[in-house]
Amino acid sequence: MTGAHSLRKRLLGFVLVAILLAAVLQAVTAYRGALRQADALFDDHLQQMARSLRGGIPLGLAPPGAEGEDAGYDLYVQIWGQDGTQIFRSTRSALPPRAVLGFSDVEAHGNRYRVYTLQTPLQTVQIAQDLGARTARARALALRAVLPFAGLTPLLMLAVWAIISRSLAPVERVRHTVAARAADDFSPLEGAGLPDEVRPLVEELNLLFGRVRGAFEAQQHFVADAAHELRSPLTALKLQAQSLRRPAADPAAHAAAVARLNQGIDRAIRLVEQLLLLAREEAGSSPAAAPPEPVDLQDVVRLAIADVLPLAGAKGIDLGQAGAPIEAPEVPVRVMGQPQALRILLRNLLENAVKYTPAGGQVNVSLAVESGGAAVLAVEDGGPGIAPEDRGRVFDRFFRASAAAPETGSGLGLAIVKAIADRHGAALALDTSVRLGGLRVAVRFGQAAPA
Repeated sequence: MTGAHSLRKRLLGFVLVAILLAAVLQAVTAYRGALRQADALFDDHLQQMARSLRGGIPLGLAPPGAEGEDAGYDLYVQIWGQDGTQIFRSTRSALPPRAVLGFSDVEAHGNRYRVYTLQTPLQTVQIAQDLGARTARARALALRAVLPFAGLTPLLMLAVWAIISRSLAPVERVRHTVAARAADDFSPLEGAGLPDEVRPLVEELNLLFGRVRGAFEAQQHFVADAAHELRSPLTALKLQAQSLRRPAADPAAHAAAVARLNQGIDRAIRLVEQLLLLAREEAGSSPAAAPPEPVDLQDVVRLAIADVLPLAGAKGIDLGQAGAPIEAPEVPVRVMGQPQALRILLRNLLENAVKYTPAGGQVNVSLAVESGGAAVLAVEDGGPGIAPEDRGRVFDRFFRASAAAPETGSGLGLAIVKAIADRHGAALALDTSVRLGGLRVAVRFGQAAPA
């Protein structure tokens, strides 16, 4: 993959290169410092030796012109008397006879010398040192000063490599754990021992695992629900279709069988639509799964009533919004949410109310804002209602209340309502309608959104 890199290799590379550059810089600095110290030491040695010869010719040194076995020496001495007569000279000395007081560099016969000259009332002493031999000795001393860096740098790099590898071991452990997981294992990752920089990433991964687990479970539920609920209606449709293949002596019975088949197909289509809608809502991937926005509940009420009005008209049911001023406020009531999902929520409540309300009955929708600022959307009907012992279960999938009307549904409408309400942080409450005597379903949202 383009741009991929190993954090461990990158970190090791940067740190080890930094250590190497720092070691080289320190070694160069130490080498140059040792050379300067060696030069100062050799100059001090020349000065001390010249001072030691102020009292006269040292014993064992030959007079001018004498030969000795000191050809390998790199120090040369010349001494002149008060009258300028040379009274001593080292053997094979190639220094010029003139003397410059103090330190100076002299070149003679292709060689360079470091010379120190000291003058006293009685004599002039000159000490010279071959710069070639002096430089070689200085470099040898400087290399000795650099040797510790050459030995310690690899050890330091090895220690850094071990520390970084040990520090990144928990990250590698997490990688192996994730790589070895089964496709359906969404359990949280262990965050113990992880660095502070990596732990938030693992925590976010655990949150992601939770969301994926929810979607996976919703998919499993959908498959199980579809297999359970579609088996019976599809079998019934097959039997009805087979019965139609037999010749019918009575045209009216044949027409009734065709009507039952069409009704069965409509119920199967409705069941499949409800299953798909429930699966989307429980997985949080409904068509309106956009970021929440301010939604005018008055618009939601108007659109949902328009959706259900044909069904209510077919049964002669009076469907509309209660007209009390507080329940139909002039100021728009807004909540944060997804308009299409809220429309589905209210439409399902209205469809249930119309379905279980006797023909010629009444279904009302009311919208109110409580004193605390919470918006309440309520649907009331004149049907048989729901027994108190069943109210805790009516939001379960495929549960049908015992007091249901002769019409039976899929048992998914209120489950869809519950999924949408939970996603919007709304609370559902079931009660008996004081006005109409049937069921009252109230959806209580949080604080209304600003207008």
